[in-house]
Amino acid sequence: MKKILIGMLAVATFIFSANAQETGKMKHHNHRHENAMLMKGINLSTTQKEQMKAARENAKKQMMELNKNEDITVKEFKARKAGIRKTQKEQMDKVLTPEQKTRMAQNKTDRKAKRELNVAKRLDKMKSNLNLSDEQVNKIKANREASQAKATAIKENNQLSQAEKKEQLMSLREANKINFKQVLTPEQMSKMEQMKKNRVDKPVRK
Repeated sequence: MKKILIGMLAVATFIFSANAQETGKMKHHNHRHENAMLMKGINLSTTQKEQMKAARENAKKQMMELNKNEDITVKEFKARKAGIRKTQKEQMDKVLTPEQKTRMAQNKTDRKAKRELNVAKRLDKMKSNLNLSDEQVNKIKANREASQAKATAIKENNQLSQAEKKEQLMSLREANKINFKQVLTPEQMSKMEQMKKNRVDKPVRK
């Protein structure tokens, strides 16, 4: 039961805050985990690994030099940054064989399907424990899809700086919290807050 409650409490954040800013350590861990999933079954050769490493280091070096340049406009900075990333991607694409590219594309599809399945399972638990109506579930799903579309648009907008993207994503997260509260009834919100409090007050096992 405790696992169900914890999962239910997590689904609200997972559904509406998929694009939230995480702590540095957790964010780094998730990034590495996702990269590992994408590269599953790719079987890079030693030469390919060296070529990809060289492309990453070259891009990193160019970004460091770009960040030191204070004599260019913000627009030019963004354009050069986008160019560096594009070149890096093109270099890495050239390293992979057609078969490896196909496998990577499949890995992306599988990762997305797995994420969607996890969301569905958690939402089912949330529906059961908070006694959500079908209408509420549909609203949560619709809000999540809309949020994902907005977050993707923000992330892919090369006209925005990283700071601007972060600010807009945080604003989106706050808007999602408001939307979530509007979907639940006061009784459901109260129950969820109480479960959250119980989770925080739960003694840590040593």
